[in-house]
Amino acid sequence: MGNQGQLWPQNKKADDRGRAPETPEAIGRAGTVNARGRVGVKSQQEIAFVRAALLFYAGVFAVALLVARWTGLPLVYASAEAAASGIDWWWDPIAGLAAAAFAVVATAGLTAATGWGDRLSRALAAILGPLSLRSCVLLAAVSGVAEEALFRGAIQPRTGLLVASLLFGCVHFVPRRELLPWTAFTFVAGFGLGALYEATGNLVAPVVAHAGVNAVNLRLLSRRALPVSLAAPRWRRSPPQRRGAGRPPAP
Repeated sequence: MGNQGQLWPQNKKADDRGRAPETPEAIGRAGTVNARGRVGVKSQQEIAFVRAALLFYAGVFAVALLVARWTGLPLVYASAEAAASGIDWWWDPIAGLAAAAFAVVATAGLTAATGWGDRLSRALAAILGPLSLRSCVLLAAVSGVAEEALFRGAIQPRTGLLVASLLFGCVHFVPRRELLPWTAFTFVAGFGLGALYEATGNLVAPVVAHAGVNAVNLRLLSRRALPVSLAAPRWRRSPPQRRGAGRPPAP
């Protein structure tokens, strides 16, 4: 955990309500836990992970810009005709949100109903570790913009829907058996995002859909990676013991 020991208070006595704080080993990448048992300061691992992801997606977006500049075709629009029509700032975001809702419900159903879906969810949660809500939203936004700019904006108009979707699935390939369904899912998702791009003629709907799916699923995976005592809602956690509770009576 690197320097996590510096973040963890040396005094591990129970708080004023008689509860001992979680240990760093039980928290993993969740950071520290304050006296009320809630996740507090981000761990150094989470900060490093988010920074690395931001740099990576900045590189992905830069590649998309270079491809668009090299080919002379618009990055945001599927064609010159679509660019002339412009963006419908009402229906295009709604189409993206509807696609995101469908994908989230579908993935949740597959995770709950199939063994391979549950194993995939567990494996992804173990890779990501606990993430704060802010980190989930930030990563979802930058990944949605960067990946859609590259695969839908820069690649699809030049290779077609099928090839762009195959490339999108291939870059999400991880040589682990439990993660193979992820590659298949990203291919299907890429095909759907590409169809959305062609139907609307611009990147707004695919970006909204991509970012929406990632925001919800990253949050669900990060909650799954937390220790059970922290992942449960506060009203389902064990009630705090009062000071002296459970001790044998004094003779």
